[in-house]
Amino acid sequence: GGKNRMTEELKVTIERRGNGAILYTRGYINNVGGEEIANRAYELIDGSGTRTLLLNLGETKIVNSIGISILIEIIEKMNEKGGKLAFCCLTPVIQKTFQIMGLAQYAPIFPDEETAVGSLGLDRTE
Repeated sequence: GGKNRMTEELKVTIERRGNGAILYTRGYINNVGGEEIANRAYELIDGSGTRTLLLNLGETKIVNSIGISILIEIIEKMNEKGGKLAFCCLTPVIQKTFQIMGLAQYAPIFPDEETAVGSLGLDRTE
């Protein structure tokens, strides 16, 4: 221990919601962080048939281009399987980055979790 790798490590917390899930990311979405999100997303999609994923990036301040390209891959895979991926709670910088990189064309971006949950039908009602 003792090494401060906070900038590199990404933590993902998953909350199941019926046939969907909310993924809370905390940390830097780079190649490592993107892979972590991909692994969790694919586990949910392939393992438990999850069709709707909401990524809450409230605790993520930095996303690089590799991270974004991985996110786009996840979106494409979700679309193939008839699912959807959405984002909420982005910092203004990340939201602008997503728009510039074209990610906003593939996935809806919501201002807050409540709006996203209502729109995606991820309410707690099972």
